[in-house]
Amino acid sequence: MKFVLIPLLLSCLLPGILSAQQETPNVHKDIQFAKVDGHSLKLDLYLPENKKSPPLVVWIHGGGWRAGSKEKCYVKWLTEHGFAIASISYRLTDKAIFPAQIHDCKGAVRWLRANADKYGYSTCKVAVTGASAGGHLAALLGISGDVKALEGNVGGNLNHSSRVDAIVDYFGATDFIQRTQSQPHKTIKEGSIVNLLLGGPADQKVVLARQASSAFHVTKDDPPLLILHGKKDDKVLLAQSTRLESVYKDAKLPVNLLVLENAGHGGSEFFSGNAKAQAILFLEKHLK
Repeated sequence: MKFVLIPLLLSCLLPGILSAQQETPNVHKDIQFAKVDGHSLKLDLYLPENKKSPPLVVWIHGGGWRAGSKEKCYVKWLTEHGFAIASISYRLTDKAIFPAQIHDCKGAVRWLRANADKYGYSTCKVAVTGASAGGHLAALLGISGDVKALEGNVGGNLNHSSRVDAIVDYFGATDFIQRTQSQPHKTIKEGSIVNLLLGGPADQKVVLARQASSAFHVTKDDPPLLILHGKKDDKVLLAQSTRLESVYKDAKLPVNLLVLENAGHGGSEFFSGNAKAQAILFLEKHLK
């Protein structure tokens, strides 16, 4: 269903939700969680002040799988609401093709569980979130729990689970088969971002394209999902999010799609105001 709070209720809740005390989080930078083929994979931890065992939210950056950095963590403000944040890195497409990226992300979650006591956050319940390419990986990570081909063994810690308890997907691609019909310049054209991700055109790498698409992995035990997408997004079309929403609804799973009427592909409006408040409410509900 579309995620809409009654305006009066939201107007009452919004000031309290957004007026959390401004605090400087405890930051642990450049922690190596794995090394693959000589490439160091690192993460940054942001821990709230004076909060014992805060629940963990994992952030995955965007950049078309070929650029971007864990330094661009757009949800650091969650520490002000009592959440610990882990901003993780993964191999970009100049280093490896899919499924390396999801293997790295799942390896990071396992490492985070293995090291929870050392840093003082809780992994009793974990959420994953990300924007654009990071939204794609966040949704795929959350939905493909126990899919062996997507698990990998990056970083070890295989006695720990990579499953999560909630997903917040900011305008990520969810179905590369559908996207090949609507945006072939993104998936087929030589040098395009999905072509680089899959190591070839999506219309020829059909099995891999399906494997990389969260919409094809939905099962009845998947976690609650919040999707945020701009109606004017011309880079990742809104149809990608409505596709995943539809599959979730068919499986009778909890899903909320928040469409930002005047937003394109990203922007501060996704991390402020109403959108920010609804993300906080969703995470409060499912992690605390």
